[in-house]
Amino acid sequence: MLDTTVMNIALPAIQSSMNVPLTSLSWALNIYTITFAALTIPLSRLADIWGRNKIYLVGLLIFASGSFVSGIANVPTVLIIGRGIQSIGAAIVFPTSMTIAIDTIDQKHRSKALLTIGLTQGLAATLGPTIGGVVTQFMGWRWVFYINLPLVVLAIVGVILQLPLSHEKKIDAKIDVGGMISLMVTLFSLALGLTQGNDWGWMNYRIISLTLITIVSFIIFIIIEKRVTDPMIRLDLFKNRQFSGSALTVVLAGLLLVAVMVIMPTFFTQVQGKTELIAALLITPASLMIFLVSPITGIIVEKFGPRLIIFIGFLSMSMGYAVLGSVNSEYYWQILLGLILIGFGYGTVIGPITVLAASDFKGEKLSASQSVMGVLRQIGNIIAVAIFVSMLTTNVSKAKENAWTDA
Repeated sequence: MLDTTVMNIALPAIQSSMNVPLTSLSWALNIYTITFAALTIPLSRLADIWGRNKIYLVGLLIFASGSFVSGIANVPTVLIIGRGIQSIGAAIVFPTSMTIAIDTIDQKHRSKALLTIGLTQGLAATLGPTIGGVVTQFMGWRWVFYINLPLVVLAIVGVILQLPLSHEKKIDAKIDVGGMISLMVTLFSLALGLTQGNDWGWMNYRIISLTLITIVSFIIFIIIEKRVTDPMIRLDLFKNRQFSGSALTVVLAGLLLVAVMVIMPTFFTQVQGKTELIAALLITPASLMIFLVSPITGIIVEKFGPRLIIFIGFLSMSMGYAVLGSVNSEYYWQILLGLILIGFGYGTVIGPITVLAASDFKGEKLSASQSVMGVLRQIGNIIAVAIFVSMLTTNVSKAKENAWTDA
């Protein structure tokens, strides 16, 4: 989850190093999100069939390879290829790691484990810009990617020492090739359309074509999944009202968080001319609040249940956006207040959502539910980027003029 946002704040430094327009680097961001969204569910299903531990190890190696290629890149094309490889590894590691972690914990402590995993993911996403800013300022932008390598080595050592690789549990099922292809086409065309809508124009024939492809391939996917013996996604997951509600909620929560993580670093660096380090420090309160709220949320959820906590979280995030939408850009204390409210809100939402989404499932259904939730998180991210980057590019020139006028 860290790598979904860690690159955002390093973009100006990468642009300067490669001496290319910022638009040339946009696909380095988009390819990660699009590929992750398209491959997470199919690759998670393959992990269930072939063995999660071995596939998890392969995913770590792929992710490390992508990080290395991204780090040595001197031109946008190589960086885009590296990010694409990185996202394939992430699409394996993200859902598989969750399932492995949950399967090793007994039912009694599963809710706490789910809560911890959900909060860790949220914290990682919000820490991305902060870590990216600090690393870029003191070590250079390439270390935004190189920093993954020692972490992957530690993870690989942990897998080899702690997880069985030769006699692990597998699911006896056939690979749903038709479902896999139709789902990948659906998610790829949806993600591509959302990320490119602002550049191509929402009524452009390419966006309209992608919309039609998304709809048709999704219908084909549903038809296939209803007929095959071993479906790619068990559609009966969505008969569980708790899971369906959590799925919708996680999209909304991701949208609200990522919007801030994308807009604020860009505003501080591109409009106000702040360094990457200063921009990173200014958005740190959101990450800090998630870190502080997480343990408290775990205690409160056990006593009052997750629904009230989720409501309070969304209320806090709404208040944070209201504050950010009404402040003068010179009053940093107001910006910090808005970010604190958003961080507090997200910290109280994401853990309980994870618990609700998975608490009724185990085994194969648990793995499937986590894959679906992972993809929905990315769809929320894509929607956030599509909507708010569109707004940002429309108003950035005006914002620069106002900043100079105020100065």
